Amino acid sequence: MIKKSRKVRDYKELTRALPTQTYLDPETVYIHLQNGRCKTYDLYVDEGDHVDFGEVIGVRHGGFFEQPIHATISGTIGKIGKKLHRTGRKVDCIEIKNDFKNTYHKTITDRPDHVIDKLDQDDMVEILKQKALVGLGGSGFPSYIKLATKETINHVVVNAVECEPYLSSDYRLILDRPEEVIMGLKYVMQALNCEHGMIAIKADKNPLYEVLTQVIERRYSDLNIEVVRLGNYYPQGWEIEVFKNALGIEVPHGELPMSYGVLGFNVSTTAGIYNAVKHNLPVVERYFTLTGDAINYPQNYRVRVGTSIQDLIRQSDGYKEDFDEVLVVMGGPMMGVSTVSDDVIVSKTTTSVIVLKNTEYKEEPCVRCGSCVYSCPAHLEPVQIMNAVKRNDKDQMKSLHADRCIECGLCAYVCTSKIHVTDYVRKAKRLIR
Repeated sequence: MIKKSRKVRDYKELTRALPTQTYLDPETVYIHLQNGRCKTYDLYVDEGDHVDFGEVIGVRHGGFFEQPIHATISGTIGKIGKKLHRTGRKVDCIEIKNDFKNTYHKTITDRPDHVIDKLDQDDMVEILKQKALVGLGGSGFPSYIKLATKETINHVVVNAVECEPYLSSDYRLILDRPEEVIMGLKYVMQALNCEHGMIAIKADKNPLYEVLTQVIERRYSDLNIEVVRLGNYYPQGWEIEVFKNALGIEVPHGELPMSYGVLGFNVSTTAGIYNAVKHNLPVVERYFTLTGDAINYPQNYRVRVGTSIQDLIRQSDGYKEDFDEVLVVMGGPMMGVSTVSDDVIVSKTTTSVIVLKNTEYKEEPCVRCGSCVYSCPAHLEPVQIMNAVKRNDKDQMKSLHADRCIECGLCAYVCTSKIHVTDYVRKAKRLIR
């Protein structure tokens, strides 16, 4: 049976209406020293050193950029160990033991508005670079590189669609702190000399529409910022889909949106830009969803970067039962990475962790129903790519444009045989890279 679908079951009701819980004083944080884009690093501190909140303690090295590493609490440097990153790999992490004094580093100082008003693009780019701001929706791409574009930008779009099921941290961030989002957008528009800003949300998110439009009308009516409501389907949050439906701008595969006069930022990134410019703050905390059917009280949290998920599970009154094994998904259920260990931490780019009862699904042979092909938003043939992977036929993988896959997970979701098709396509991308 052909099962064409762009609808996925939504579990946001588990957390969306609940007030955000604040957990900013963990006894220990663990800071990733490596990530998916930075394999090496240098440390400026040794075990036993004291560090302040927001202090630079090292630098990560990427292929063509560097990222300062910041302390997210004040306290004492501990040991270096291994923790799972949202990429699914164990990477080096450094431990910082909290002194609970919350001592700010001397660089953490507010900029007066009259100073901010005079900042140009180069100034803002340097601020984001020093504060190591990256795409907080999960991309991890350095924001200063994006902001440094020399293209003429006509539209800046804040992507607040949050189409992954289960996730509602962006939703709570907007309700709790709409002005940070709007001011972050204003700063980006100022840097790019852009006169049109847009915040894109899903059509059924009426509370977001009301809070954003009211704040804009009452306090920022001089800014040309509008709130647009987009479709209730998956993956509406795919940036290319957002630009197409919000602005009518179609960006072909392999081309950059900025070449078409449009630039997008995730909503958490936009709030991060506000804190970097206004308060000279790196990303030391984030809104985060902890949810799933295996824990007692799914919640949205405001937490320090580096907080242990095991700590947060205890804050949520632990597991419902003594499960022999739980499935831990880092990120959304459609695009995230799964593991059976809850020994993971909140990184800058970790939007959520979903803890589920570990139910085994038996894969059946492909029945050639075509559901994955009909549902693919990138117009690929996932089943044929899977067959090419099984044959190790790289030429066929290339001819099927496996590199164009956005890894949205829809092909696996609609598969009538419960085959993890997306995993095969991810493997094809790696093989032909």
